[in-house]
Amino acid sequence: MTWQNDLTDLFGVKYPVIQAPMFGVTTPQMVAGASRIGCLGSLPIADLDAEDALKKIHETKKITDKPFAVNIFVNDVPEITLELKQKYNKVRKHLKEIAFNQNFEVDFPEIETVKPKAYKEKIDLIIQEKCRILSFIFGILDKDSIEKLKENSVCLVGTCTTVEEAIQLEKAGIDVICVQGIEAGGHRGTFDPNELPQIGGFSLLPHVRDVVKTPLIYAGGIYNAQTLLAARTLGADGFQVGSLLLCSQESALRRFEKDRLENVREDEITLTKSFSGRYARGIRNEFIDLIENTDFILPYPYQNKLTNFLRKASKMKENAEFTNLWLGQSYHHFEEDSTTNLLQNLIHSVEKL
Repeated sequence: MTWQNDLTDLFGVKYPVIQAPMFGVTTPQMVAGASRIGCLGSLPIADLDAEDALKKIHETKKITDKPFAVNIFVNDVPEITLELKQKYNKVRKHLKEIAFNQNFEVDFPEIETVKPKAYKEKIDLIIQEKCRILSFIFGILDKDSIEKLKENSVCLVGTCTTVEEAIQLEKAGIDVICVQGIEAGGHRGTFDPNELPQIGGFSLLPHVRDVVKTPLIYAGGIYNAQTLLAARTLGADGFQVGSLLLCSQESALRRFEKDRLENVREDEITLTKSFSGRYARGIRNEFIDLIENTDFILPYPYQNKLTNFLRKASKMKENAEFTNLWLGQSYHHFEEDSTTNLLQNLIHSVEKL
């Protein structure tokens, strides 16, 4: 198989294999491990504030001089209205009861102190740090940010979950489009947080390929040679790998979380808004059963910020029932090898076919 294409030239890498930016899982060490063998590492800075994002970028640069992407969320932050404040207090009270019942020591903040950050504050930081590749989900960057980033030679990678979203990304001048099917683990990249496109990745990919000329990355269910080659046949130029790396040596997941992943069943994988207020795919647990389809879900990012305190307490107690474990539908045996070896083995298996 010939790996070199427009995408490898654009990213400056040997292989068009992208390590997925999994917030809460990906570490600078994982990014460096992927970049070390000529793949594209991806550093999630998501909704971190500028100071914490800068620390992550600097930490990554210290251990690799290879190209890597940074990844952000480009969602809007809802205004704090009286209605939102009242609902926040209702959810906060309910989470307090859950924490008390689990003997978790949690101090849930008032809404005024949460202060979620808009992505725009990180644009200048990304330019300042000479980050050459920026990927994003939950929509499209605003026009001014796109122009500023392009003026500074930043390659832009947007995520679509429908054909229409792909068309919008191309019209906005985004350089690369990541096509994400419903089977993918973690957050759906869908523009509208209240929508849930049902189309699978291997159905969506060729439809997107038919209507856009932009290079495409495929994300969702790639874990071996056969799935990677299937994506290539359907029109992908690049291949994003996430779940394969969840139990890697560089993963931020703790021992009890890796043990839970290694014992997961097919019927336990679900889509939920319970933890963050946006649809994400992961392992069903007691918290999801208590919250999903109730009135105790705030819009993103307020739900995400509020439940974060419960999730941290759950991790401290090594309790997998009240923290999120994101996972795609194509689950398999998880290997606790290095990121470098896991990706190298994937590449070698493709080359053998």
